[in-house]
Amino acid sequence: MHGQDRFLLAGVMGWPISHSRSPKIHNYWLERYGLAGAYVPLAIEPGRLEAALRALPSLNFSGCNLTIPHKEAALSVVDALDAGAERIGAVNCVVVEEDGTLVGRNYDGFGFTASLRAAAPMWRADAGPAVVIGAGGAARAVIAGLIDAGAAEVRLFNRTLERAQKIAADFGAPVSAFRWEERAEGLAGAGLLVNTTNQGMVGEPPLDLTLDRLPAAALVSDIVYAPLETPLLAAARARGNVAVDGLGMLIHQARPAFRDWFGVMPEATPELRALIEATL
Repeated sequence: MHGQDRFLLAGVMGWPISHSRSPKIHNYWLERYGLAGAYVPLAIEPGRLEAALRALPSLNFSGCNLTIPHKEAALSVVDALDAGAERIGAVNCVVVEEDGTLVGRNYDGFGFTASLRAAAPMWRADAGPAVVIGAGGAARAVIAGLIDAGAAEVRLFNRTLERAQKIAADFGAPVSAFRWEERAEGLAGAGLLVNTTNQGMVGEPPLDLTLDRLPAAALVSDIVYAPLETPLLAAARARGNVAVDGLGMLIHQARPAFRDWFGVMPEATPELRALIEATL
């Protein structure tokens, strides 16, 4: 199977999918490392996910990424889940094993913490409490990544307290849920602030959060990348905080997936970042 005549294949399944930047990222690496292959966008309707995933081995695909709306649905389709996918409750990477079994993984948490380290090499997860805004799937991935990196305290704020409490219960210590009204005071002493909501995205209102209590040494991160400079990041930069946009997370979560499929751990180069930025 892994002979020289093999054309490497992977892709991303979503509905819709045309907006995905993943093909540009992976095809850049295939070319850079001299590998013959392609990474393609796969528009898969929600009801057809299982059939599509089951077809991967027959098509000689090494695997695929999953995006909206397939990340949770894949949990019940794959043959095995790694600890990350299980804990986050979503699959963003499927790997086809030699025997055709499908393994579900999730590299969003890895991508998030790797993007912080790339932007601020001195950053440490245990340097102070992390404040996470939002309680959706992205928040779960970010929290898993922070815990893996050694975070000792995560303060979770969400408009609906119950959703934050459920995540806190699922992850246990070091995660605590707080009322939305307490978010401004919750920044006191924090080493990191992360917005995982869509507030600040193109077409959405900015995140309603005053940064007055946030220490100057804290990192501020927004996981959206359209626009790259959200109102939150602009406000953070203006007061001297290091601001980390969401593009790094997208690029860094792709690295271990590429490694799993094609056997090379690729680099997140400035050239690649510029290539993706040009599409935004």
